[in-house]
Amino acid sequence: QVQLVESGGGLVQPGGSLRLSCTASGTIISINVMGWYRQAPGKQRGLVASITRSGDTNYVDSVKGRFTVSRDNAKNTVYLQMDSLKPEDTAVYYCNAAIWAPPGYNYRDYWGQGTQVTVSL
Repeated sequence: QVQLVESGGGLVQPGGSLRLSCTASGTIISINVMGWYRQAPGKQRGLVASITRSGDTNYVDSVKGRFTVSRDNAKNTVYLQMDSLKPEDTAVYYCNAAIWAPPGYNYRDYWGQGTQVTVSL
């Protein structure tokens, strides 16, 4: 059974940094795109950043230049380095991955449980 486990959230002051990690475990054949989404109170969940297996990245405009997504394919882990954090970055952050795992024959989406990031004085 595949699981995504996140860590690294917390409370940080504006201008500070946090690093989120997400590791996929279980019987995994292959992982395609991995990424991070976030959901603030009263808002829809939206993409923050994603990265392909070969390292191509994509960011929402509001985090470009401040956040960096990376991954370690050998460890089935994706990271999100968040710098110059702003109060509007406050949200629950969810890890997402397209994973091929038995008994299926194609990729399907898996989600982590979410980790709270709060940016406040």
